[in-house]
Amino acid sequence: MKNIILTGFMGTGKTAVGKELARLLNMKLIDVDTEIEDAEKMTINEIFKQCGEPRFREIETEMIKKLSESKNRIISAGGGAVLKQENMGILSKSGIVVCLTATPETILRRTGNSNDRPLLQVENPLKKIKELLNFRKPFYEKADIMIDTEGKTSLQIAEEIIEKVKDKR
Repeated sequence: MKNIILTGFMGTGKTAVGKELARLLNMKLIDVDTEIEDAEKMTINEIFKQCGEPRFREIETEMIKKLSESKNRIISAGGGAVLKQENMGILSKSGIVVCLTATPETILRRTGNSNDRPLLQVENPLKKIKELLNFRKPFYEKADIMIDTEGKTSLQIAEEIIEKVKDKR
């Protein structure tokens, strides 16, 4: 079975939805960011602070290459992974790419109390979310399937993905 790759901005529900998908489909969930943290022995925040975003993106691409060799997996890719065409190419070959979306206000509400979002450690996080979403929109739209997560539970979103993925297999 092809992999199901979850992408989308931070706070759109990739982790929670990934867990539901894994449970419903009896597939293993692999979170790219978690795998990077385990391999690097540092949090994403620490990698950003100590090495910078460009180095993090290099590490991310290497991890995506490695994880995309797996089959029958749910792969949760970081929100910025889509910015590199190389990553999207690798992920697309590996499976069906599903992008989760939410409004900037919902994203802020979901991520607002988190200190482990390096890109949101700014004076006006809502403004930053809007800027990043605007910039990333064309990259996210390259996904095979787009799913709006507004007002839905993780289970509802997972069921919607399963239904839409059936048509793509």
